[in-house]
Amino acid sequence: MSSPYLPILIFFACGIAFAALSVLGLGVVGPKKYNSAKFVAYECGIQPSPRADQGGRVPVKFYTVAMLFIIFDIESVFLFPFAVAFDSLGLFALVEMVLFVLTVFVAYVYVWRRGGLDWD
Repeated sequence: MSSPYLPILIFFACGIAFAALSVLGLGVVGPKKYNSAKFVAYECGIQPSPRADQGGRVPVKFYTVAMLFIIFDIESVFLFPFAVAFDSLGLFALVEMVLFVLTVFVAYVYVWRRGGLDWD
């Protein structure tokens, strides 16, 4: 008597076991030498800014790029189901998806023209 959910349970168990063994194995086989550079925050190749809780300013550029990534990631989440069920949706869904993509494209052009994608 096997449950239809048994393969899913085994899959999740293997994933959790792999993650746990990876984290625990890092302590066993990882390097033991530490230096001060390993404890400094890495911010995409630029010099790290002072921490915000110590009176430093947090660069807004990182948050802008993160929000743009989320916006375009959500767009792809909406496009995949549309592409899968394109044949059965009809003309109305096509028009709606064209309007959705056009709206996101206008936002992309706006951000581009305002310099939101330029790295200083």
